[in-house]
Formats: sequence, structure tokens, C-alpha cells
Amino acid sequence: MKVLPTDPAARAAVRQGVSVSVATGLYGISFGALSVAAGVGLGPTMALSLLMFSGGSQFALIGVIGAAGTPVAAIATATLLGLRNTLYGAVVSPLLQVRGWRRLAAAQVTIDESTAVAVAQPEPAASRIGFWVTGIGVFVLWNAFVLLGALAGDALGDPRAWGLDAAAAAAFLALVWPRLAPRRAQLVAGLAVVATTSLIPFVPPGIPVLAAAAVAIVVGLVAPTAPASDAPQTDGGPSAVVPGDVFADDVPDGEASTDSPENETDREPAR
Repeated sequence: MKVLPTDPAARAAVRQGVSVSVATGLYGISFGALSVAAGVGLGPTMALSLLMFSGGSQFALIGVIGAAGTPVAAIATATLLGLRNTLYGAVVSPLLQVRGWRRLAAAQVTIDESTAVAVAQPEPAASRIGFWVTGIGVFVLWNAFVLLGALAGDALGDPRAWGLDAAAAAAFLALVWPRLAPRRAQLVAGLAVVATTSLIPFVPPGIPVLAAAAVAIVVGLVAPTAPASDAPQTDGGPSAVVPGDVFADDVPDGEASTDSPENETDREPAR
């Protein structure tokens, strides 16, 4: 029976995933309460949360509905914000290396939080663990607290007064902060902040986030990063697959180490 890897990188990924899941899940109370207050019933609220599962898009949709907007406007706004998940998919797909039904499951939980935790890890195996722990954790806790908020309704008051929105933002900041050591990362972050804050007063919610992503893309195109000599190994070394990594799936045969017979036997029962 396979168990979670016990190396420090894997444990750190689990801790980060759990903390981000709790901070984000708690904010689901706000969506549940606001959705019911906007006139969306309990059933549609839960269906929206389970199937769409994108906090920004969900808030945008009920915001348009609450403002008496048309269904077309609500769907268009939510879809526009959901486009960012396509970019996330391009980032995490090479890390996860999944196929079949696991690819569909990964697509469902590819969100801001799971992507952020995955790319923050130093090793591919830890990235996979961080992605799945965060994605599944947020999915479970978010929907549980959405249900709680929808049922409690006005009895909860304004959840933003509890600081839940700040808790989610603080978790993100703590995750991103160690990645800002290089000057290039500081430049991208500074330009993204300027672009975001300058657009907030003039555009709908979510557009500033897309603008920040566009800044990073432009910087990457204008000044691509030179390959690092100390990049993580992917030829079967320690950073490619941790023994017992239940999140690894369909690793290409070329990545298996020929001098480690246990690699093939470890994967055999799961295939």
C-alpha cells in the first residue's frame, strides 16, 4: 500500500496545501450567504459552487444577478474571469503528468490556490502533492462552507467583517513572498501591482487579475529567463519521483532510472 512521502519537501507541500485550503474554504461562507441574498436558491447555489468551482467567477456571477443584470451578462462575466484557469492548466500540466480520468479531476481543481501551491514547491513530486492536497482540500472545504453560509443566510451578518477575505489574501502573500527574492520577480510583482491598482476603479472585478497575468507574460516574452544550471532533475533523480508518491501518474518510461529496479515495481500495482 502506498503512503504519502515523508521527505521534508513533501511535508512542507502538505502543510501549505492544508493552510491555504482552510483559509480559502472559510471564505466560502461569504459566497453562500451572498448568493442566497441575491435571490439564488440553495440548490442553484450549491450546483454553481460544485460545478463551476471558481471563486472569482462565482462572485462575479451572483454580483451581476444581485445588480439585476441579465443572465447573458452574468454568464459572460463569469466566463471571462474563468479564462485565467486555462493559463493555470498550461502551467501545472507538465508538473502533474496525468492522463485519463485523473486529467479530468485535475482540470476540476485547477484553481488559483492549487496552482500557486504547486509552482511554489522545489521538486516535481512535491508540486504534485501540493496541487492535489490544495485542490481537493479547497473543493471540500469551500463547498462545505458555501452550504453553511447558504443555510445560515442573514444570521451570519456580513462575513467580510470577520476578516475571512483578508485570511485568504494573507495565505497567498505568505506563499508568494519567498518567491520574490530575485530582482526579476520583484520587477514583475511591482509592475503587476501598478497595473492592477490602476485598473481597479475603472474595470469590473477580475479584469485587474488578468492584467497582472498579462504583465508577467509580456516580461517573459521581452526578457526570457536563461536556463538555470541547478534546475531540478527529471531523469529519475531524487527530485523527479519520490518513492510512494501516490500523486504521480503515468510518468514517461524515459524518466525511469535504469539502475533502480524498485521504480518499476513501485508503479506496477497502481497501473
